[in-house]
Amino acid sequence: MTEIADKIRVIAFDIFGTVVDWHGSVSREVAAMNLAVEPAAFALAWRAGYKPAMAEVMQRGEWVILDVLHRRILDRVLEDFAIDDLPEAERRHLNQVWHRLEPWPDSVEGLTRLKSRYTICSLSNGNIGLLTEMAKRAGLPWDCILSAENFNKYKPHPDAYLGVARTFAVEPGQVMLAAAHHSDLEAARNCGLETAYIERPYEYGRGQPKSVAPWEANTLHSTSIIDLARQLDC
Repeated sequence: MTEIADKIRVIAFDIFGTVVDWHGSVSREVAAMNLAVEPAAFALAWRAGYKPAMAEVMQRGEWVILDVLHRRILDRVLEDFAIDDLPEAERRHLNQVWHRLEPWPDSVEGLTRLKSRYTICSLSNGNIGLLTEMAKRAGLPWDCILSAENFNKYKPHPDAYLGVARTFAVEPGQVMLAAAHHSDLEAARNCGLETAYIERPYEYGRGQPKSVAPWEANTLHSTSIIDLARQLDC
């Protein structure tokens, strides 16, 4: 691992599902609100609206932060679940759940170890305010918070990945993207970044485990962020 460990200068992390447990966190808050819905199903439905809503925005050529997209999706999901009478204050509070997501158990330790050797940053479609509040609450030790908001382009647009290299004045090949989603990593790889897959088999809950099989195209494959740190001699 010495060659790749020495080559990398910056490690950028996808956030939702990779660093934080969105499904478990949203499910718990929905349950606490007593909305008379199955919390896990509600969380999955809310997240399922994310990519279509993002594609719709990009197709129209508009730019809105993820907080706005999440609220649009939430209103639709509440309607789908026949919850039409949720007060505005509770809708706003629920929409902010994405600011309060809990980290996976290995995230803080793994990031802290990687920070000892590399510049570590977020690279998320989450907006800057969301990511900052999340990091402060969860103790995520970023050197820098980067967001699609910095580039006005959602991943997987190349500007998001190449923007990391430009921000730190390094070559794309000196940046590694760490993510729990092969599609994100593939897009980064197409921009010349190195890639590390992080296994998160229960991203969608224990009732819906996902495959975490390795892809040979990735530079590294890790069972956790701590394992990634170990592989990079941190």
